[in-house]
Amino acid sequence: MDRVELFRTAGIAIRTNKTRSVLTTLGIIIGVASVILLVSIGNGLQAFVTREFESLGSNILLISPGKVSFSGGPPRNVEAKFDFNDIKEIGDLGDPIVKASGMISRGGTLKYRSETFYGNIAGVSEEYLDYGNVEVEMGRFFTKSMLERSQMVVVIGHKVYEELFGGVGDAVGKEIDVVGSQMTIVGVLKEKGGGIGGNSDENTFVLMPVTTASRVTGIKKPAAVMVRTVDAAGTAVAARKIKNYFYRKNLTDDDFTILEPKELLETINSFLGVVTGALSGIAAISLVVGGIGIANIMLVSVTERTREIGLRKAVGATKRDILLQFLIEAIVLSVLGGGMGIGIGAGFSLILGRFIETQVSLGSVLLAFGVSAVVGIVSGLAPAVRAARLDPIEALRYE
Repeated sequence: MDRVELFRTAGIAIRTNKTRSVLTTLGIIIGVASVILLVSIGNGLQAFVTREFESLGSNILLISPGKVSFSGGPPRNVEAKFDFNDIKEIGDLGDPIVKASGMISRGGTLKYRSETFYGNIAGVSEEYLDYGNVEVEMGRFFTKSMLERSQMVVVIGHKVYEELFGGVGDAVGKEIDVVGSQMTIVGVLKEKGGGIGGNSDENTFVLMPVTTASRVTGIKKPAAVMVRTVDAAGTAVAARKIKNYFYRKNLTDDDFTILEPKELLETINSFLGVVTGALSGIAAISLVVGGIGIANIMLVSVTERTREIGLRKAVGATKRDILLQFLIEAIVLSVLGGGMGIGIGAGFSLILGRFIETQVSLGSVLLAFGVSAVVGIVSGLAPAVRAARLDPIEALRYE
């Protein structure tokens, strides 16, 4: 039998039992679609994280209170053992450090007339507009002089603007209540996507001068510090200078963590890669289940077509022809299921992409397609060998 005839025969056998063929490939379809969808979510999350860290710039160091370890569980929420005077002194350590800025952060209730919203209050420096990856839609950002004078001004996120003002009209110049203090709005940030439902955390921010935030909230210790260096090459030298400064203040390595965005990004992406791989592995279990289903149906098919096999052998079909015939049927079933699974997984990924960032990679598609083909070969091999070994005389006698 030539190869074209083998594929034609396989197609006829599959079309003859349409319902059984669809049910047989269901496990493959679900498995491949799950793998494609989960990998696309993982890729999208990695792309989002990478973009956010790149927006910080390669010449930024992050200082966090306490010991931050990604191998020993989540970071602990601890109070800093350094204060804003320390941050000012770090900024004065000299080349390659250009500036050091502290940040205060906490949740709080915001009010405007009868409307209330629980948002994120952040005390930052005037430079946050540059390194915070945010843009002003209305008004302006607060200035250095406003920070130095601890003025009661805020820049609100787009979600805050929608909740308190209905997203209509100009909010600049109006006063809102921030945890009991009246604050004047000087700017509204542009809406920022990327989070669940298209809303990123920045949309719920109320940004104010860090000096004002310290006075309003009563917080005297920074939640995080950002240190800007002359260039990316200077971050290592700056990190050593900062460590030596803290050591002179009798702080230990358990009291602070200095993070470079590049190193932090590599750690997070490595973690996300492991999570994506584990989830994809769990989803791939259904591929194994699908393979077992194909093997089971092919064994049933061999039994049902025993007389057909005997007849083919009687008119000259070799063991190799019979082996290839059933093996091709299993592969076609598996590949068809894999193709449908890729289409369904990519479709769901596009739909989910309206809410969170997703990326369907060519590698995941090729991997899923290749795995489905391998599943077809493995699951179809045993039934095909059984069919090829049938004795033609006994097969013709089979009832």
